[in-house]
Amino acid sequence: MGRIIKGKPAADAISKELIEEVIDLKSKGIAPKLSVVRVGENESDLAYERGASKRCSKIGIQMEVKELPEDIDEEHFTAEIKKLNNDKTVNGILIFRPLPKQLKEDSVKYIIAPNKDVDCFSPINVSKLMENDKTGFVPCTPSAVIEILKHYNVEIKGKNAVVIGRSMVVGKPVSMLLLNENATVTICHSKTRDIHLIASKADILVVGVGKAKMVDERYIKEGAIVIDVGINVDKDGKLCGDVDTDRCVNKSSMITPVPAGVGSVTTSILAKHVVKACKLQNDL
Repeated sequence: MGRIIKGKPAADAISKELIEEVIDLKSKGIAPKLSVVRVGENESDLAYERGASKRCSKIGIQMEVKELPEDIDEEHFTAEIKKLNNDKTVNGILIFRPLPKQLKEDSVKYIIAPNKDVDCFSPINVSKLMENDKTGFVPCTPSAVIEILKHYNVEIKGKNAVVIGRSMVVGKPVSMLLLNENATVTICHSKTRDIHLIASKADILVVGVGKAKMVDERYIKEGAIVIDVGINVDKDGKLCGDVDTDRCVNKSSMITPVPAGVGSVTTSILAKHVVKACKLQNDL
């Protein structure tokens, strides 16, 4: 039976390092600060916000929430972002997405200051991800995937990695991160033929498609590492991933659960990016 690898140990290890870094920054008179921009009261945003607040508080990072009305227009929304860009006390900005329809993400993403964009919204940071430029910021969830693999001493270099999903939220960025770690990467999506046959050749399988329990044992190579990034609700109203864990655990060597897997690491990555931004902005 495969080992179920939870996110909390990885998250706690990251937090432990960050606590020391924040103490050092504060000894220099520098206080890291995150500003979270939320439009309306989407429950998933609120849940992430609570988790981020708890994590930041534990580490010593100040966090403020800019709650904006659901019907805010683009002019006023971009004005709020520009205020945060110009606020020297704010080191990191996180904008919850997706935004309401009246706010065009293709316009907004050019407004946020790249050096404060701690979840890779700006095209500048997307470009830096492509170039493996470490001064940029990668999306928190894909970064959490890599942190979990490293925490559990999974060798990435030279391995065959298959990513199911091609979104800008998970699939594409996690593919680039795996490539930057010298894995050989195959990306599968809804138009991929014989997807389970391709997935079953993976040493490392990362799944992020948003389809409950889509991946069963046919997709799993014997002894593979399986990272489930999906968050869904099953027919019984329970949280589940894109992987049917019960059917896959026996073939895999390691597998992340949902909940308590990748999602529990993302707020630590967010905090890590805020500290990084703070250091870069202070030439440290």
